Amino acid sequence: MKTLLLLRHAKSDWGDAGQADIDRSLNERGERDALRLGEWMMQQHIQPEWIVCSPAERARQTLDGLRQSLIIPDTLIQFEERLYLASLTTLLHTLGRCPDDMDHILLLGHNPGMEDLLGYLCGQDLPRTASGKLLTTATLAQISLPDDLQQLGLECGKLNRIVRPGDLD
Repeated sequence: MKTLLLLRHAKSDWGDAGQADIDRSLNERGERDALRLGEWMMQQHIQPEWIVCSPAERARQTLDGLRQSLIIPDTLIQFEERLYLASLTTLLHTLGRCPDDMDHILLLGHNPGMEDLLGYLCGQDLPRTASGKLLTTATLAQISLPDDLQQLGLECGKLNRIVRPGDLD
């Protein structure tokens, strides 16, 4: 079995209306949540072996926050242009291209694609917030998947847990 960690980037700053979306950085809450999630992952012994990350600034900064607590060498990180606002099809294709010898993969990206992927892999009966949201910012979903990531099918995964920033208080 492989473990997929789906992580939506942390909360971004919408203060500069003229700034390109891909260049938006994290706000203070986002920076704090990324650091806390990295600390939690370290405490839980959750260590990705391979990371595929959107090139968006907010995704990169989320990854930087995780790296404050986790040992993640640059050689294990792939910034994938196609992950920026990726569709379900693109995300599935990206997973299929991950190295076969990596068993713990972190995919760091954006909604709605990340939620679509989670629903495709684990079904639609998933734990949501009181307001009905699934992958709020800085939410991590841990999923067990078959070993062959090139053959991922509908509901082939098992959701082990979803961790939201509010769960870390």
